[in-house]
Amino acid sequence: MMILIGHYDSPFVRRVAIAMRLYGMDYEHRAWSVFSQADEIAAYNPLKRVPTLVLDPVGDEAGEVLIESGAILDWLDELAGPERALIAERGAERRAALKVCALASGLADKAVSLVYERAVHGRETPLWAERCRSQIGGVLEALEADRAWRPGPWWFGERINHADIAVGCVLRFLGEAHPDVFDETLWPALTAHAAACEALPEFAAVVLPFFIAPPKA
Repeated sequence: MMILIGHYDSPFVRRVAIAMRLYGMDYEHRAWSVFSQADEIAAYNPLKRVPTLVLDPVGDEAGEVLIESGAILDWLDELAGPERALIAERGAERRAALKVCALASGLADKAVSLVYERAVHGRETPLWAERCRSQIGGVLEALEADRAWRPGPWWFGERINHADIAVGCVLRFLGEAHPDVFDETLWPALTAHAAACEALPEFAAVVLPFFIAPPKA
């Protein structure tokens, strides 16, 4: 059985877990923290980052290890096949979905950076924090405009897509880690989108309130 490493409060880990559940792929979950269990993660990923996905072993060979959410999802799509993949196989729709995913991933990176400034470094450098907040605001504006323009139940029509998942996951993280940053009244289309995502059983099954596990002494 595949092994997914990382806490579900990470939007990157959570989007992988949700995709696996939508695909009906079984996995073992090891909820290891990059702070308190970095040594355990390092045994599989020298970057000590999550998500890390350990594939099923082949014969006597240990399971291959995949790192970085985009690369993991690309492999899961290949495993699921083009008819079931949660993204268009090619063309303008695929490029548009990848752009939304990239914006959501960048938004998550900036939100995590603000967490590190406040909770890990014990400070918040004004210039850096303002830059991150400006980038977050710009991405929210772009995503709000794009989602409001699309009338379907999901970003690209009737079927949920990696873009939907990525945005849903990062909005939950942003709301919990930085409740002062995401004002639901300013982003009605994104707020409705997040609610639709969180109502799905695949989202509800992989929820962990945001927290930072302290490093090992």
